[in-house]
Amino acid sequence: MTTTSTTASTAETPKFQVTLRHICFVILIAAIGVSGYLSYLKASGENAVCVDSGKFDCGVVLNSAYSEISGIPISWLGLATNLIVLTLLLAEPRLGLLRQFGPTIMMGPVLFAFLFSMYLIYVQSQLIKHFCPWCLTHEGLISVLFLLTVARLRNHLRQPIYSEE
Repeated sequence: MTTTSTTASTAETPKFQVTLRHICFVILIAAIGVSGYLSYLKASGENAVCVDSGKFDCGVVLNSAYSEISGIPISWLGLATNLIVLTLLLAEPRLGLLRQFGPTIMMGPVLFAFLFSMYLIYVQSQLIKHFCPWCLTHEGLISVLFLLTVARLRNHLRQPIYSEE
């Protein structure tokens, strides 16, 4: 009799399944860490912990004319974008509009962040001619987030639409 109740309670215990949404959380937390560090450096004026050799020089990149847009540091914009996307991801299961269109809505800011990251890689390689490993890490994380968001959107669009009649 105890065996049956143990088996029944085990069968009812939901198993945790890692989803693309969970992986997006991990990538976003890492991206917030990097963009937060870069934002701190910009606000404090401190030098980055960086590999300064050859083409790698954080100081050159972080203090270049391309590190700000209209006086606003790019790192602050990156941090703000990451926080917006995290907020969308957190609110997705809680808000009706995001439950229905979350992956589609999230694609907007993530696509913008990805395209801007590609532009920043171009700026580092062609205009500044130096690279910041912290910046490249953030740009890499945004690229992974973009691929995950595309996969989530693809999965979302494959789901059948049910009409409530």
